[in-house]
Amino acid sequence: MAVAQLNAPLCASPPVPVVGIRHSNLPHNERFVVVGNHLAQHDRLSLTAIGLSVHIQSLRTGTRISVKKLAERFPEGEDRISDALGELERYGYLRRTRVRLPSGQLITTTESFSNPPAMRVRAPGQPAPVPQREAPPPSVEPPVPDPVAGPEPVPQRQQPGRGPRPTAEHPPPTPPRPVPAALLADLRRHDPRLLLSQRDIGRLAPAVDAWLERGIAPDAVRRTLTAALPAGQLHHPAGLLRHRLTELLPPPLPAAPPGASRPDPFQTCDACDLAFRAPEPGLCGGCIPHAAALTSA
Repeated sequence: MAVAQLNAPLCASPPVPVVGIRHSNLPHNERFVVVGNHLAQHDRLSLTAIGLSVHIQSLRTGTRISVKKLAERFPEGEDRISDALGELERYGYLRRTRVRLPSGQLITTTESFSNPPAMRVRAPGQPAPVPQREAPPPSVEPPVPDPVAGPEPVPQRQQPGRGPRPTAEHPPPTPPRPVPAALLADLRRHDPRLLLSQRDIGRLAPAVDAWLERGIAPDAVRRTLTAALPAGQLHHPAGLLRHRLTELLPPPLPAAPPGASRPDPFQTCDACDLAFRAPEPGLCGGCIPHAAALTSA
């Protein structure tokens, strides 16, 4: 009988896989933008807003970023892009201002801030730091097209017959929009058991957005989520809502038959960049009364 060799080498154990994300980083020597973790890991901004802010920070000075132009560049659509721009404004990453030119034309100036937390943190008694603005491109030589930012946009001419627009001194109020996060956060008013955390709202918002993109009214989505809830305590309200949003998602509307009336196309308001349906471009319903008041004055 062979004697066991106690000094025999052990078999090599297989490598243990690393749990979670692994990074393979290479330095960028050209064509890059620096993004802080305060934006990349923001706990309140949506992924659409974070990605849109990174895109805006990578653009050259003077590039137009209206809702319509961004919707032509990305597949999210005008509604989601408009909501994302509003988020960036609320958290200090973007500022849009209406300015009247000497010619009388109203334009929208957009200012992007790469580090809002640094602007808010300052020593007592010191003024708030002024964000550094990029130097405008030289006017002597034409700008070179940028492969990432795309060709330099052509200024749009003001079309006649659209009527007056609100001034910067009297900006039009922004009408409420069916934001998925706001709809989910409001559910606890209808049933206190539907109290959701910020993380749950962020995970469920894309599912709600899928309902809205199929033409379902926000009130109908709310009724679906709050109707016929089981009695007693809800241990996992987010799981219940996720199940309803996934399993009860209505199918897309079939194509309209020939000759049937179709809804008006989306237009971008000339005053506030809000997306609305209308047969022709112009002002949205929230800006028309202010324009009429300015005309009568």
